Amino acid sequence: MPDQKSPPSEMIRVPVPLIKVVRRLSKLHRQGHTIALLQALEELLIKFDINNDIDVTAGSKSVKQLEKKLEKLESHLADQGSSVETKFEAITKKLELIERAIASGRLGNNKPRRQMHPYQQTQVELQPRTNESLAPRLGVSPQSLIAEREKLSAKEFLSWSRNRDPMSVGWEWNALDELYHPLR
Repeated sequence: MPDQKSPPSEMIRVPVPLIKVVRRLSKLHRQGHTIALLQALEELLIKFDINNDIDVTAGSKSVKQLEKKLEKLESHLADQGSSVETKFEAITKKLELIERAIASGRLGNNKPRRQMHPYQQTQVELQPRTNESLAPRLGVSPQSLIAEREKLSAKEFLSWSRNRDPMSVGWEWNALDELYHPLR
């Protein structure tokens, strides 16, 4: 019987300022928090000042690379068994980021503009969610999410959801629109 060993881990050198971020991304990946991982990667990419001129014409190498990355993202999300809504949400966020980068000239042939506050990070806007879309984010089933909401007080549910959320966002139930709203 052949020995079934997993391949050895690949070690990479990471610049000291990035060690904390890489550890956070690695932890999110190991825990299976795909959306949180993608959001953290977006935040990391926003922090860098791109000093390269990149050609963004339709047939350019850069655009083809971005298309390949999007295809990989789609297949990865399909492999994860995520809901269709979660897949489209992640892809839409990536496309919006690319469009914003192109529109702001960061991916154009212009000289990059220096930001006044280079370490200020853009916050990802979280939208209200249904039981079905919030439950996977918190790592529970929709039925157990409803059970927790009904069992706990509003304050306790907010704390419970904040402890389960990959980005420590609390969620508050609104009976009028029957959606969970994020509270930072």
